[in-house]
Amino acid sequence: MLIDKDPYRCFMPYEPVPVASAPEGPLAGLTLAVKDIYDVAGYRTGSGCPTALAMSEVKTRTAPAVQTLLDAGARFVGKTHTDELAWSMYGMNAHFGTPVNPAAPDRIPGGSSSGSACAVAGGLADIAVGSDTGGSVRAPASFCGIWGIRPTHGLIPLDLVQPLAPSYDTCGLFARDGETLLRAMSVLLGGDSAPLPERPDWLWPADMMTQLGPEQRAVCAEAFKGIATPREVLIYPDPGGAAAAYDTFLTTMGGDAQQAIVPFIRSCGMPLVRGIDGRAAAAEALTATGIAEAVTARAAFRAHADAVLGRAGVMLAPVVHDAPFRLDAPVEVFDGFRHVSQRMLCVAGLAGLPQVTLPAGRVDGAPYGVSLIGPRGSDLSLIRLAMTLAATPVEPA
Repeated sequence: MLIDKDPYRCFMPYEPVPVASAPEGPLAGLTLAVKDIYDVAGYRTGSGCPTALAMSEVKTRTAPAVQTLLDAGARFVGKTHTDELAWSMYGMNAHFGTPVNPAAPDRIPGGSSSGSACAVAGGLADIAVGSDTGGSVRAPASFCGIWGIRPTHGLIPLDLVQPLAPSYDTCGLFARDGETLLRAMSVLLGGDSAPLPERPDWLWPADMMTQLGPEQRAVCAEAFKGIATPREVLIYPDPGGAAAAYDTFLTTMGGDAQQAIVPFIRSCGMPLVRGIDGRAAAAEALTATGIAEAVTARAAFRAHADAVLGRAGVMLAPVVHDAPFRLDAPVEVFDGFRHVSQRMLCVAGLAGLPQVTLPAGRVDGAPYGVSLIGPRGSDLSLIRLAMTLAATPVEPA
């Protein structure tokens, strides 16, 4: 790392190697941290995995997404911790440790982009690159009380980035405020292919909100109180609702992982920690027929989500069902939290939609965020709307 102190244990302890950036540009003056699944010239890429780190050569090229930020003037300060192979959402790595959540030190930071989220939340970087496959930017942004975005799938290149499930993998960003997030995303995207109107069609996903407890619903209500009368919708198509959508997500993501990451796991003979062992085995056991059926169900979900949103719809959505749990929580919490939270997180992933997370309040003493989900290609508009909502939560007359 290229900073003097790392009190939150966000960064990989690599020998510091300076990385060139443009002296001027729209991101000049901002510091940049990068999740250690992205190649950065002069560094190895460890992906939170000792075996992958040992097998990695020193990279001579930087991932294009990162290079774009450097060319815009952002100053690189280090590579950040990740869950092993980016295949978890708690931010706890048995090999390299757990970054400290600056907003709630006794709670999980959220993963797999834990180091990037904590670096931003702790003021050690102004912007940080993460990845979001199943929620790995959105969940830690909520847990650490910062801004984050899962962009429209496929808009930002993932060359020279370790894949997990390519039809879900996205390059996401963290920042402490909406303005900085907008500056950085504007560099990566240039503009919106489907900008939202000044007055969007505000949507209230009732079937997401019913999954929340009273405290969580109260935070959402307060965050969105400036929206006078959002139109109630159902985002999970029948039959099956949220449970069926989550099953579709698990199978299609597992099918991707079966091709993208499981071969590496098996070929190198790496030992697997609890959690990843089960996910790898489940992905490996999927049949071609089962995956094909889930791909069809995913297409139906995407068509339904597109119809619900239209060209102007913006969903006022929870990110996850709860605040981050305690580091010393019982094993049943560790085993169950992911499944409940991903019933909400899978919505944007299944449909390939952008989702912006912003701080909203606290539940049980820890941060709890909310989000906006919009049509694909509306990413920058969505950030601007979130900024307006956060600054002046009043619906225009």
